[in-house]
Amino acid sequence: MSFRNDFVWGAATSACQIEGAAFEDGKGKSIWDVYAHLPGKVFEGEHGDVACDHYHRFEEDVKLMAELGISAYRFSISWPRVMPEGTGPVNEKGILFYSRLVDCLLSHGITPYVTLYHWDQPYELYKKGGWLNPDSPKWFAEYARTVGEALGDRVKHFITFNEPQVFIGLAFVDGVHAPGHRMSRAETLLMAHHVLLAHGMASQALRACVPEVQVGYAPTSDVPVPVSDSPEHVAAARNAYFAMPENGDWSWNVSWWSDPVMLGHYPEDGLRILEPDLPLIRQDDMKTIFQKPDFYGQNIYRGIPVSAAGNGTGNKVGDGAGGWRKEKRSPGSPKTAIGWPVDFDCLYWGVKFLYERYQTPIFVTENGMSSHDWPSLDGKVHDPARIDYLHRHLRGLRRAAEDGVDVAGYFQWSLMDNFEWARGYNDRFGLIYVDFETQKRLPKDSFYWYRDVIRGNGENL
Repeated sequence: MSFRNDFVWGAATSACQIEGAAFEDGKGKSIWDVYAHLPGKVFEGEHGDVACDHYHRFEEDVKLMAELGISAYRFSISWPRVMPEGTGPVNEKGILFYSRLVDCLLSHGITPYVTLYHWDQPYELYKKGGWLNPDSPKWFAEYARTVGEALGDRVKHFITFNEPQVFIGLAFVDGVHAPGHRMSRAETLLMAHHVLLAHGMASQALRACVPEVQVGYAPTSDVPVPVSDSPEHVAAARNAYFAMPENGDWSWNVSWWSDPVMLGHYPEDGLRILEPDLPLIRQDDMKTIFQKPDFYGQNIYRGIPVSAAGNGTGNKVGDGAGGWRKEKRSPGSPKTAIGWPVDFDCLYWGVKFLYERYQTPIFVTENGMSSHDWPSLDGKVHDPARIDYLHRHLRGLRRAAEDGVDVAGYFQWSLMDNFEWARGYNDRFGLIYVDFETQKRLPKDSFYWYRDVIRGNGENL
């Protein structure tokens, strides 16, 4: 079987990771422009000043997208390129770049999916407190309105935030992403509340200025995968996916980031466990946050083997069949080049559990792997591990669709090798190999494999 006829086949990138031109044509600094130049913060002192030079080479890149055959391209807008100070004056050259990119995509029959925030907060707003500032939702709504008014005559699909778990959790809980601070739980919960308010206010702004707009949201998660299809293990994995850990480790909790957006309330177990550090939640806050997306995105790369906690130790949540524990992986179990463990059933169970809970069309907004890629003696880049990874994950996604999950589309991460944040250029996720010295693009074997999958609408999986 194949996916539904209107299934969206795409690839994804982000501005900070591919554009370069970090200080050109009136662009302001982002927190990553500053952080990456601090000693010891990024692998081998690398940064995104040039990256893939997509800012100057986007027409070449769109031609490759057309050759790949994707029907949609998910990219992000650089907030400081459009509004150098984060609010106020608009940089017309920045707007022009994205307008030209959109026109180029449409001329090749590719639908743009615009992500408004993929981690590159304007540095001038960071200096005003960033997401701690109570005005930050208004800043973001102003920015969303600016982008919507500039591009909304041609762009109809917008995603507010990419992976808030990372730009709050890794940045301020773990302190390993820009701007690289470790903050108290009360402070990070306040930031998270402001981000959720910003999602709601941006959704309102887009729906007010863009006719026929479709607004989405793209958090991320590791997916608890049941060790078998038995009802007790499936129930345990589902509970593990959504329950707040009793230790209050909240920053990667699916429900905390998605229930307010999708259901209009914070999860009750989270409110109980986090109660000492909760921010003030005003009477109308949930009305603002609950601007339910037209589609729900989820970035999924990894699974966690989970069983029902009938005995032994482990992270037990609830009681009876609701208890669960993480299982150890078998010795030598597969890992990607970045060191991430692989569980090939994670897409199936992830979209299944999410659709059961939120009953909204689901996009896999990122999925892919870092591999050890280089041009071989024959001049080609052979990446059989990536092909196998994508093949198995897409089969699981198709199985979920066959089981009744409303799977609307899939965006492979990533279109091309790029600046991988604190990992610098050490990890290659792309379907297209990039020589960062010459900026030469070279499609990998996986590029052509994915092209054939798209042509067959997944029937050949």
